Amino acid sequence: MIVNWDFIIRIVVAAILGGAIGVEREYHAKDAGFRTHLLVAIGSALFTVISMYGFDSFLGGKSISFDPSRIAAQIVTGIGFLGAGTIIFQKQFIRGLTTAAGLWVTAAIGLACGCGMYFIALLTTALVLICLATMNVFIKRISTRHISISFSCNSQEEIKNIISTLKNEEIEIKDYSMQQTDRIESDKYIVSLNLKTKRYHYKDTLFNLIQNFEKINIVSFD
Repeated sequence: MIVNWDFIIRIVVAAILGGAIGVEREYHAKDAGFRTHLLVAIGSALFTVISMYGFDSFLGGKSISFDPSRIAAQIVTGIGFLGAGTIIFQKQFIRGLTTAAGLWVTAAIGLACGCGMYFIALLTTALVLICLATMNVFIKRISTRHISISFSCNSQEEIKNIISTLKNEEIEIKDYSMQQTDRIESDKYIVSLNLKTKRYHYKDTLFNLIQNFEKINIVSFD
């Protein structure tokens, strides 16, 4: 059995680079973490190697031509389905787009390794890590975040005060709903708000605002 070390190196480099992105995603507790990115990179590199060299013995004659990019091209479509599985539409908000894009670029890095394009694969990995890690701090300070919060209170006047306070703090209320529960001793309302605010320290800001209202009980915060 002849061992082709060039192919082995391509697979190993793909595993290292894909795993590096996966570690960053694992650190931030994303659904697609270390193992997912590692497998995507390895699989993409292996498919590329097979596409380029795996059929030489079957296509021996010089008169036969083939396109080595056909199998590799299908990786893009396949990763699209895998990435779609990480995207979640929840409470009018879309989550998982960054994770899906990370899987997509990890597949591209695996393809580059499978073709032996180590430098471009390494450079792309470095750029991805910079975007996901270093830029994350900067993005938090300038970007906005959508938040869903539910709480219970005993009067509509309290609800009006909360909404007014949120607006004064420049927290945008996208929409809200109010449900009155049946209670004999007093009225009780369950309020659900969809908010848009600055991402940086948004939890601290909202909790501090809510704590100013003693009769408010938070039901959920997402």
